[in-house]
Amino acid sequence: MAKISLTLIQTFYQVARHGSFSAAARELNLSYQSAANHVRRLEQILNGRLIDSEQGAKRIALTPRGRTLYNLLHPELDIMLERLTKLIENQRSSLRIGMPQAIFFYLFPKVLSRFRQSFPELELDVYERDTVLAELVKNGSLDICISERYFGDPIVPQRLLGSYRLSLVYPRAWGPPPDQKDIPLWTRGRPFITYEPGQTLRNLSIDYLSRNGAEVHPLLSTSGSSSVKRCVENGLGFSIIPFWCIQPEDVAIESVRLSNLPEVRVYFGNAGFLQKHPMVQQLFEDCLSELVGTFLDPPRDEEFRPPAL
Repeated sequence: MAKISLTLIQTFYQVARHGSFSAAARELNLSYQSAANHVRRLEQILNGRLIDSEQGAKRIALTPRGRTLYNLLHPELDIMLERLTKLIENQRSSLRIGMPQAIFFYLFPKVLSRFRQSFPELELDVYERDTVLAELVKNGSLDICISERYFGDPIVPQRLLGSYRLSLVYPRAWGPPPDQKDIPLWTRGRPFITYEPGQTLRNLSIDYLSRNGAEVHPLLSTSGSSSVKRCVENGLGFSIIPFWCIQPEDVAIESVRLSNLPEVRVYFGNAGFLQKHPMVQQLFEDCLSELVGTFLDPPRDEEFRPPAL
């Protein structure tokens, strides 16, 4: 079989997306005839019809084989082309990574120190996000995401790194820590500080505190664990945050590790077409080396963890 060029694939993709040769031609800055010729050449290479179109018709129809090919390409091709565009614009290798603010602030510098030994010249762009990571990878804005959510999206394959426990934190001036079984009752009437709406840790905390029908109304919502902890340190209220946010020098707060709250899983995800990229694989291995066993508990046998490549 002759080699298939990216130009032919891109032209077919735009024709299929827009439903016409003329719209695809405008998108790609081609003539109508060039767009039609690209598709016909791709059909010759694949030895099969991809598009049905009548002469003079404004709209085309995909054949079953054309529909299959389009579904294979969408939306992976958009992500690949977006990344190629950024690489050409920057003229420098870069890796764009998204993760919650707390993971970057408390955990990721250790990973980066190890990773940069392998790729010292690589530019790293880190986005501190929680709720939109999957969409940012799918639209080409991110290459990698480290998330406390499992997306279940084949376009963004994920591997389980491990899990961690949450801790109750409150001003030390409030007195000795309560027993774990008494915490939901102990917190009633006390000011609650937590994360912005939609964030995973906020949802887990409210579910836990609202057991037995209690109503939970946060006093303050903010973007990340460092901001939440700062408010607790200043006596504004209590919160529930990752245990690894509490440092030995945090003398103004008291903490209780919550073993009766579900563990929080941490996943490593990436754009599907980068799954075997050496930089992506190296970063995954560095995350395992630096985080699992220290900050994250390793996955148990019954937990989901796609096989390593």
